[in-house]
Amino acid sequence: MNATQQHLLDLHRTARLSQPAPPPPGRHDRSVLRDLYRSLRRPGTSSGPGTPSPSGV
Repeated sequence: MNATQQHLLDLHRTARLSQPAPPPPGRHDRSVLRDLYRSLRRPGTSSGPGTPSPSGV
């Protein structure tokens, strides 16, 4: 089942239960990617993938 099919199923279920509809898939993708990019570009906040941390954990 892909994301669109799952969303349609969720819409149907919430309509039957008189609940608010869930957000469409991908609605927050741009802000999540922007925040991830900013956190990776900020020096000193992350050691990056594959680089061991100073504590060795």
